[in-house]
Amino acid sequence: MRPDATALRSADATLSYAELDAGATVAARRLSALGVCPGERVGLALPALAPFVLALHGCMRLGAVAVPLDLRLIAAERASRSAGCVAIVEQPLDGEGDPDAPLLAEHDLDATAIVVHTSGTTADPTAVELTYGNWLWSALGSAVALGSDEDERWLCTLPLSHVGGLSILLRSTITATTAVLHDGFDAAVAAREIATGAITLVSVVPTTLARLLDAGLSHPGALRAALVGGGPIPAVLLERAAVAGVPVVTTYGLTEACSQVATGAGPLFCTRVKIASDGEILVAGPTVAPRARAADGWLHTGDLGSVDADGALRVTGRAADTIVTGGENVAPAEVEAVLASHPAVADVAVHGEPDERWGERIVATIVLRPQRSASSEDLDGYCRARIARYKVPKAFRFSLDLPRTGSGKLLRRDLEE
Repeated sequence: MRPDATALRSADATLSYAELDAGATVAARRLSALGVCPGERVGLALPALAPFVLALHGCMRLGAVAVPLDLRLIAAERASRSAGCVAIVEQPLDGEGDPDAPLLAEHDLDATAIVVHTSGTTADPTAVELTYGNWLWSALGSAVALGSDEDERWLCTLPLSHVGGLSILLRSTITATTAVLHDGFDAAVAAREIATGAITLVSVVPTTLARLLDAGLSHPGALRAALVGGGPIPAVLLERAAVAGVPVVTTYGLTEACSQVATGAGPLFCTRVKIASDGEILVAGPTVAPRARAADGWLHTGDLGSVDADGALRVTGRAADTIVTGGENVAPAEVEAVLASHPAVADVAVHGEPDERWGERIVATIVLRPQRSASSEDLDGYCRARIARYKVPKAFRFSLDLPRTGSGKLLRRDLEE
């Protein structure tokens, strides 16, 4: 469609679509020379630079299944996630390849394209097999929700081992636009690039949005939208972004639905959402991984929420995170939102701990802002004035940081005294 347009801009290279096309063919031939056959799994253990992108497209050109691996994993974790892979790519796929490699000109949309592991925020990471059809419909649904311009430049600072980062690369390819790839998140570097007008879209989680604002991001003229998802978004953070002129678009998604489910409150046009009788969010449609669907045909997300009369989806938390204290159900996200609005609180996480009297007691772990202070008594009083007494934490702990995944999601299960 656009051979001379820029497909990728990263720290090590700028590739046109013609160059991406040629590089993908070289990578596919090299994989074939290494003994990889169509349908076999290939682990990608490369940093977020051009060789990763070429290897990813090389796998698809050969019909092999890519399995992106997080470089921060210890040996046992990497072995678990790469089980079943016939090869692990740790170097650029260049050099002599197989001239007779069976390169594919088209794909079965039901065939598995990439195996992506979940973040593991509430349980061990799960391998999710996402098909070519999942990626295609996700890209089309995203383009309808956000709009798409041929001059789009989408900044990716998310890990490429997670669905959020991969979806930026593949949507950009499907729409023949530009993916701007950073190898990790550096708030100052990202804020500077956005401020120069080089970026039209960026995907962040609440913590990285806060860091961009802390770095001075303000009124970026070319930025059409900052997609914010991956966890509860404090109202105070949305207010900060509005004051700074950063156009936030909230988004909800998960690996099993190939990233976005609802963007700007409404579900993607190709996605169906309903709320089960117990409040769980159920998702169906062509973005849902085939093996993630239950017997009833729906993806049971484990998330809780509601849909209003206008069809807007509101996510209230995860069922597994619900704290039952004194017979009352408490959503940690609600308590976190209150504490996050305190001027001294930079970050907060709420979880439940066993308690002989209450069944579970609510515990809040607080990260304070530099040069700011707040005591447990201060925070207790602040909560009492804003939420019901049974929702107020029984204990406040203070920490320098919170356990998070590489993509910035809170690891609530890792919170401990």
